[in-house]
Parts: sequence; C-alpha cells; structure tokens
Amino acid sequence: MLRRARGERPMLDTALAAGVSPETLRKIETGRVATPSFPTIAAVAGVLGLSLDALWAEVEPAAPAASGRERTTAERLAS
Repeated sequence: MLRRARGERPMLDTALAAGVSPETLRKIETGRVATPSFPTIAAVAGVLGLSLDALWAEVEPAAPAASGRERTTAERLAS
C-alpha cells in the first residue's frame, strides 16, 4: 500500500520527508522488514497522505489470504 501510494514520487524524497533512511523505506516497501515500527509507518503514511485507519484496514483483512498462508504485516504494507 505504501509503495502504491508513493506512486512516481522518488523514494529518497519520501524517506527524507518522513525522517527515515531511503534504505529503511526500501526494505519496508519490499517486505524485508517483518515488523516496521509504528512511528516509522505513521511518518511515511503522513508524508503520503494516507490515514492510519486505511493502512490498518489493509493489513488486517477479515479473512486469511486465499493461499491458506496469512501474509505478514510487512508483506501487506509493501503491496
């Protein structure tokens, strides 16, 4: 969701505006950070104009993934 919301905006600009390193943002977007911290996600969401409610709805779906394996929070945030 964060990657989609960033769209064409450069990762560097987004990361710096959120006060995180570009490497951290890249890892979050690619799902390499299993449990990103709430303040980090809140900062990036704020820069991208996303509500935390929308993020939460995305990462806590009502039903498990169709594959039978529930996605991790990082996987859901990165999509």
